[in-house]
Amino acid sequence: MNATSPVGALLLCRAGPGSVRPVAHLLRERMLLAPAGDEWSVLVPEGTPWQDRQEKLSVAEAEGEQPVDSVLAGWATALAVGSTWPVLALWWDGDRAGYTLASGFRRPVGYVWLTDGTPAGEDEAMRTFAARLGLDPVMDIQQLEALTRPDPGADARTRLRGLIAVLARIGVMLPPGLEPGEPADRLHTAADGRPETQRIAWAGWLDAVKLELDAVENSGLGPWVRGPRARALAAAQLAAGLPLVAWGIGRRSGGWAFAGALLLAHGTAGLAYDRIRDGGS
Repeated sequence: MNATSPVGALLLCRAGPGSVRPVAHLLRERMLLAPAGDEWSVLVPEGTPWQDRQEKLSVAEAEGEQPVDSVLAGWATALAVGSTWPVLALWWDGDRAGYTLASGFRRPVGYVWLTDGTPAGEDEAMRTFAARLGLDPVMDIQQLEALTRPDPGADARTRLRGLIAVLARIGVMLPPGLEPGEPADRLHTAADGRPETQRIAWAGWLDAVKLELDAVENSGLGPWVRGPRARALAAAQLAAGLPLVAWGIGRRSGGWAFAGALLLAHGTAGLAYDRIRDGGS
C-alpha cells in the first residue's frame, strides 16, 4: 500500500448468507454476498459506486475527516443493530487501513494503522475486540497485541492479513481473491466470479419484507410459521377460540370472549398467511 493505493473494503458478518441477506438489503447499497468460512459471510461493496462515493468525500478528507472508515463504520453499525450477530468492517486507502467491529447497540470498537504499518490505535481496542468475538484470552490476544507494536517489515496490508489469520481460529476464511489491500473493483470481480455469490440490490420495501419473511421461515421458527405444523397450530387456535367466545358471551364475560376472539384471529391469520405464501412461492 502506498499513496496511490485505491480504496477497498470488506464487511464480515458472523452469520450465514441466508441470515445476512435480508438485513443487507436494508443498506440500499449494491453489494455481493458470499460465504466466508464456518458461519461467516462477506459483503463486497460494488466497485464503481464505492469509488464514486470516495471521490465525493475527497473534500471532507482534505479537511481532516476520515470518510472511508466513517462510511464502513456506518454500514457495520446498521447491520449489527438490525441483527443478532457482530459485523467486522475492514477498510484501506492510500494513507491508512483498519477495522471497525460493531455488535448490537454497543459502542463500535476499531483500530487503525498508517500505510507503512505504524500502529495508530489504542491497545485496549484489541482486547475489547477479542472479548466481543470470543477469541482465546491468551494465545489470540498475544497475536493481536503483536499487531499493535512497531514492526518495520509489516505494512498496513500485512497487519490486516495478520488480523485475518487470528480470525481463522473462529472460522473466518475469505474466498480466493478477497485480499486486504486490493482495489474495490478487483474485489468485486473476484467475488462476482464465484457460483455461490449472491447479488444484493435494493428493490423496494415490499421486496425487503419478503426477504425478511423468508429469513424467519428458514429459521427455527419456520415450521410454526408456515407448513403442516403452522396449519395444525392455526386449526387448534380456531378450535379452542370458537367455544371460548361462545362460553364468554353466554357468561357475559368480556375477558373470556376477548381471549377466544384473539385465538380466532391468530388462527385465521395463520391459515391465511400459509395459503398466501404458498400461492406466492
